[in-house]
Amino acid sequence: QVQLVESGGGLVQPGGSLRLSCAASGFTFSAYALSWHRQAPGKERELVAFISAGRTTTYQDSVRGRFTISRDNAKTAIYLQMNSLKPEDTAVYYCNIAWRGSNYWGQGTQVTVSS
Repeated sequence: QVQLVESGGGLVQPGGSLRLSCAASGFTFSAYALSWHRQAPGKERELVAFISAGRTTTYQDSVRGRFTISRDNAKTAIYLQMNSLKPEDTAVYYCNIAWRGSNYWGQGTQVTVSS
């Protein structure tokens, strides 16, 4: 079955960096788009970044220029490099795939940006 496992979250000061990873299994990884989403307390889950099977990327306006999504098909993983972090980036970050008509999510990884 589809499995997504996020890692790499933590506590970081404003202006700092983190790199999130999402290890995927259970499907033909190279053929599918994946994405990163986040959910802050009291807010709805929102799309942060998307990468297609052909490595085309899109970003939410608030993170464009600071975050970079990438994928490694050999390792069946996607990554989110987050630079110049701000307190408003604090959230639980999830990776996602829409596969065969269903949405699959990992368990999430907490990112806290605070001094």
